[in-house]
Amino acid sequence: MSILKSIFSLFPPAGSGMRRIGAVEAAHLVGEGKAVLVDVREPAEWESGVAKSAQLLPFSDLTGRRRRWAPFLKRVGEREIILYCHSGSRCSLVGRMLAREGFKAASMGSFRAWTGADLPVTRPETAR
Repeated sequence: MSILKSIFSLFPPAGSGMRRIGAVEAAHLVGEGKAVLVDVREPAEWESGVAKSAQLLPFSDLTGRRRRWAPFLKRVGEREIILYCHSGSRCSLVGRMLAREGFKAASMGSFRAWTGADLPVTRPETAR
């Protein structure tokens, strides 16, 4: 079995009930403190810009050593975790993983959804 098949076999099929959320609603929930926005793209992808209010937590860290994810998950509490990536695929995988761990997660889909809604974007000082 290929490595990719092995990895994807760990996750339930798409459409497993994770909530989809629009960028404007995501910004509103984050602004109210009811949710946190997480960019799950890899550091090199952040150089093109990130949602201003997003936590930068790469997918590879979640599936690896969790140096960034572990402290974040300890402090997230009951807030919903709204995820985005480049196309929507990785954030869906992350959402299902987090849901299995008992967290409330939603998918905003892609970074383009954020920029398409004319919401604030920033460039990280360094690709952390």
